[in-house]
Amino acid sequence: MVLKDILNNYHTELDALYGKDEVNSFFGILMEHYLESKRIQLVLNPEYNITAKQGILFLNALSDLKNHKPIQYVIGETEFYGLSFKVNKHTLIPRPETEELVTFILEDVTSNTVEKSLNILDIGTGTGCIAISLAKNLAKANVSALDVSKEALSIAEQNSELNKVVVGFIHDDILNPSHAKLISVSHKFDIIVSNPPYVRNLEKEEIKPNVLDNEPHLALFVEDDNPLQFYKVICEFAQLNLKDKGALYLEINEYLGEDMIQLLNDFGFKSIELKTDIFGKDRMIKGIK
Repeated sequence: MVLKDILNNYHTELDALYGKDEVNSFFGILMEHYLESKRIQLVLNPEYNITAKQGILFLNALSDLKNHKPIQYVIGETEFYGLSFKVNKHTLIPRPETEELVTFILEDVTSNTVEKSLNILDIGTGTGCIAISLAKNLAKANVSALDVSKEALSIAEQNSELNKVVVGFIHDDILNPSHAKLISVSHKFDIIVSNPPYVRNLEKEEIKPNVLDNEPHLALFVEDDNPLQFYKVICEFAQLNLKDKGALYLEINEYLGEDMIQLLNDFGFKSIELKTDIFGKDRMIKGIK
């Protein structure tokens, strides 16, 4: 099969959905994943041939993309903070704004002149992207990660092995009032971080179909009348389990920055810092116990 013919078919079927540049990007990703080859090879060798078996992979991917399946789910992996992560329908696809949250933490930690051992907890870990990235970049840190989804934790455990870091994974629901399991295995934490569900149902119309129809709603949405549900519980938990002067870092809904400042104030956090992402949206907040 001539690969250029398959690319032309991709453009015919997908350009109206995604645009030509995005389709070219998809095809390059698929070439690297299925053929371990760069898209430049198609320019250098217009008659680039692939096997029938390889051709079926491209055709199946085309069908998935026509149905708005995210390219990350098509190939089963993505990149986050320079690391490779497995993803599937049970996990959110890690996003650039969450990379900014990791950078926020690392810049704070590394600004200290003396590197010390830190106890870190990631609540709602999903793929494990935050916990694993922190563990990879903070050699002395003791990192734990919690999620309510056994399926997500299975992927997170695979990702920790893939990236050669040790993370202690905990299956529990942060909304469980007792937090019995979590507290029984925890020590006081220097840092608690979370990217919990924060998209209100009223904001669904802003969500693209490839996200809305594929990514787990459990990890995305909260009720309109209680949008800070997870943040309130996480703040309560942090009051019990953060060390004095420990830091709480949260990714937040861009529309609720002022509400989050008020919430952290209500729980007695100090030195509250609201940060915008690269698009100027309120996206991260930090408080000190």
